[in-house]
Amino acid sequence: MKLVGISGALIGAKTAKMVNEVLIRAKQKDPDLDIELIDLRDYQIEFVVGKPLESYNDDTKNVIEKIVGADFFVIGTPVYQASITGALKNLFDHLPTTVFESKVVGYVSTAGSNHHSLVAENQLRPILSFFKALVASKNVFVSNDSFNSENEIINVDVDRRLSELADELLFLQQKLKG
Repeated sequence: MKLVGISGALIGAKTAKMVNEVLIRAKQKDPDLDIELIDLRDYQIEFVVGKPLESYNDDTKNVIEKIVGADFFVIGTPVYQASITGALKNLFDHLPTTVFESKVVGYVSTAGSNHHSLVAENQLRPILSFFKALVASKNVFVSNDSFNSENEIINVDVDRRLSELADELLFLQQKLKG
């Protein structure tokens, strides 16, 4: 089984850190699990302009192929201007509409304050529903005060919730695969 994490941030490290934490925790619980982090900071994903996928650059094609080939996912986004990132939305616009169909997807979101705690729930969940994903229930929101200056998680509740999300993703995926 392949669990792919997608960090939808183009700057900063907190979102990628959160997504990677879920990947690592899932791998610790299932050593046979294949994990991969797609950190959008590492790729030059072109803007969608309506042309076929093969017409886009290699980074765009490579990332889409990795996502299409995965069995289940954890997606992360920081909250900018009370919304998910444009980079993540652009990535979704590249994906075939069946990419998450009947696949388990969890998510994490980060923001400067708790005022943005429901952004992912109100914006990311409907997108995942459009893609017919099986959305996890133990998704995690984290505000900046849960990190220290080295971007390490210092909030024990967040730490616990990340483990619970990893557990839920594995449980749902195993049940789905029978």
